[in-house]
Amino acid sequence: MPAFTSLDRRPATAARALQLTGIRLDHRGGDGRPFRVLDLAGLAIPAGARVGLRGASGSGKTSLLHLVAGLIRPDAGSVSWGDMVVSDLSIGARDRWRQATLGFVFQDFHLIPELDVAANITLPLTFSHWRIGPAEHERAAMLAARMGLTDLRRKAGVLSRGEQQRVAIARAVLLQPALILADEPTASLDAAHAAEVGALLVEVATETGATLICASHDTALLARMDRRVELAAVPVVPVESAA
Repeated sequence: MPAFTSLDRRPATAARALQLTGIRLDHRGGDGRPFRVLDLAGLAIPAGARVGLRGASGSGKTSLLHLVAGLIRPDAGSVSWGDMVVSDLSIGARDRWRQATLGFVFQDFHLIPELDVAANITLPLTFSHWRIGPAEHERAAMLAARMGLTDLRRKAGVLSRGEQQRVAIARAVLLQPALILADEPTASLDAAHAAEVGALLVEVATETGATLICASHDTALLARMDRRVELAAVPVVPVESAA
């Protein structure tokens, strides 16, 4: 496969070490009482590493990705990207950090059904560009082709779940992010397409030097990672009565 083309108008952002320290995250149950979702003493991920998160459903894999992305803040502890403590940033600052640094493959895709494949892939560019130029369109088309998406004018709302997942992955890596987070990126794909997607995620991370963190039950995808982190479900004990 050809190497990814660069976007001249986007400055390179180098991957940095990721450090989670003393993480505790609580959610509220149906009765309104908080319970612990994550209790993680520490996790250090070097810049450019490829890490797989595995564990049973409910073990906190998605919550951990959301913490790393700055979409939520921990109830205790910190999340740092290099010398920047992301968990201490304001909402606006975290938004700007994500835009400059992060590509996220959400488990629920978050595509816009009324937009076509090309528009969904290039959507991140609309937040920082007045106009999407030929280089950006070319890269989007190249990514779509590598994903096996041949019709860029099909609306996202008529795509299969597997096709939607591939659009979401192409969108996440469009801007050559320094940090790629993927939540069950192969869950809606058959074995052949899952292998292609897993290879693509590793390739784009390697080609750009990005850090890649995948939460998955897919043993073949996890085998592509440099390191695997096992998350165990925290016993469901109301926070106020926990030791």
